[in-house]
Amino acid sequence: MRIGFLHSLIRKEEKLLIDEFRQRGVELVMLDDRKLIFDLESGPEVDLALERCINHSRSMYGLRLLESIGVRCINSSEVSRVCGDKILTSIALKETGVPQPPVRIAFTEDSALTAIDELGYPVVLKPAVGSWGRLLSKVNDREAAESILEHKAILGSYHHSIFYVQKYVEKHGRDIRSFVVGDECVAAIYRTSPHWITNTARGAVATGCPVNDELASVSLAAARAVGGGVLAVDLFETDQGLLVNEVNYTMEFRNSIDTTGVNIPARVVDYALESAR
Repeated sequence: MRIGFLHSLIRKEEKLLIDEFRQRGVELVMLDDRKLIFDLESGPEVDLALERCINHSRSMYGLRLLESIGVRCINSSEVSRVCGDKILTSIALKETGVPQPPVRIAFTEDSALTAIDELGYPVVLKPAVGSWGRLLSKVNDREAAESILEHKAILGSYHHSIFYVQKYVEKHGRDIRSFVVGDECVAAIYRTSPHWITNTARGAVATGCPVNDELASVSLAAARAVGGGVLAVDLFETDQGLLVNEVNYTMEFRNSIDTTGVNIPARVVDYALESAR
């Protein structure tokens, strides 16, 4: 069996996955997105490709090009497209009835300000495309909203031309990240921080979170909503139940193996090999 490994930099997660494949005698074909050239007619001869890119655009197009020559991919290009865009993710969650915080999308400063007023302060402004908790703004009042919206408009890049506004959810210093592999929520962690952004990339501390029926159900529903596969689901705990914040398609798990006692890379490799058969 030959597995394509679509990647950028080789981080700890990639090393763990590579080791797991090689321990099982699987032939890996390394597909470095910094060196790949596609001609639309041919490509690597592999039974399946596992995506581990850092750059969203390279991931999405690389996966679609591989699919166009008949290579099955985990995750699919459609999952990459939806999860890589918060607006598309919110639409997918809404269409399948998965609970999420209230959201507004606007295209101008004036309409964004109206949307924020409708939701009520505080809100969180997010770029439609982005990760690791970057370029997020918590907006506590109208004066701050006007200033931040003006700043984003002047910056003028794609990231700042669409206004994705999410109602701020008080999470009391933590949120949950669950890990979905196929049809199972295999593990979960609490991410705790004194800062309102609780990404581990921003310094949050990971501790084990039990996977109860509600967490498993909501996580699997969110994963199916975006197309399924190998996904990390970020959730808020509220008095009304769990709300899905985001769904991540190139999940990071380096801080979650020892914390949960679950060999996450082994579960991913199990799923990939089963899918390739």
